Amino acid sequence: MSRRLTPPPDPLPQGKGEKKAQSRAYSSPPLAGGVGGGVELLALPDFPLVRPGDDLAALIAGGLARAGIALRASDCVAVAQKIVSKAENRLVALADVAPSAEAIALAAEVGKDPRLVEVILSESTRVVRHRANLLIMEHRLGFVMANAGVDHSNVAALGEPDQVLLLPADPDASAARLREALARLCGVAPGVVITDSFGRAWRRGTCGVAIGAAGIASLIDLRGQPDLFGRTLEVTVVGHADEIAAAAGLVQGQAGEGTPVVLVRGLNGAAPHAPAADLVRPQAEDLFR
Repeated sequence: MSRRLTPPPDPLPQGKGEKKAQSRAYSSPPLAGGVGGGVELLALPDFPLVRPGDDLAALIAGGLARAGIALRASDCVAVAQKIVSKAENRLVALADVAPSAEAIALAAEVGKDPRLVEVILSESTRVVRHRANLLIMEHRLGFVMANAGVDHSNVAALGEPDQVLLLPADPDASAARLREALARLCGVAPGVVITDSFGRAWRRGTCGVAIGAAGIASLIDLRGQPDLFGRTLEVTVVGHADEIAAAAGLVQGQAGEGTPVVLVRGLNGAAPHAPAADLVRPQAEDLFR
């Protein structure tokens, strides 16, 4: 699958008989610390199903080799949260869960399995909103999201025990470990973004966001810089890691695509590195509590 809106800055090396990565290239204006004249999105093909305990860095390095891609230090590897959580064995068997009275009462209100609701509550600090078949939670890491990120989809095959998947315990630490492992295997340390799909309070549809990051600027503060007409920017802070995650989602997909790893090429890494935790708005700045 290939769609190009602007040619990428450099062709990718590809050996004889190697399967080409799925690629889309998008033009974009310059942004300090962000992108230059174009960004290319390269989904690693034929990525294997990830099991608990798998060496995720080795799987990614193998995928890069199969696609004929030589990793660059300026690249960013966007990795779907689900395979990070699976590799870290963040699975919970519902058969092992004993729901509390709170979970049973809330499950009756929303029409969900009380065991699932118990797991959701265990990952949360508060219930933000709820209605039939919907729980919007504040995750213990500060994310506001459906079901506190506890996921049933693409977790277990039919006939396997009923399991749910939690977010990584510390997504920024997971991204840092993955970056270090890729540096050992590939000789360069790329940026790493761990992506997930969030709904938006005032918009329909889900969109990719960054829940973990290493080796990139999660936020780029443009305050004090001039705009196109020389006016000084006063409030503009770019959610750079979220933009990378959303772009990667164009080729990762949301269902059965099987492309959980996307190489993002063409970013400018000039801005200071910062973790994805910096994207979570502090309570003191939250106007909607």
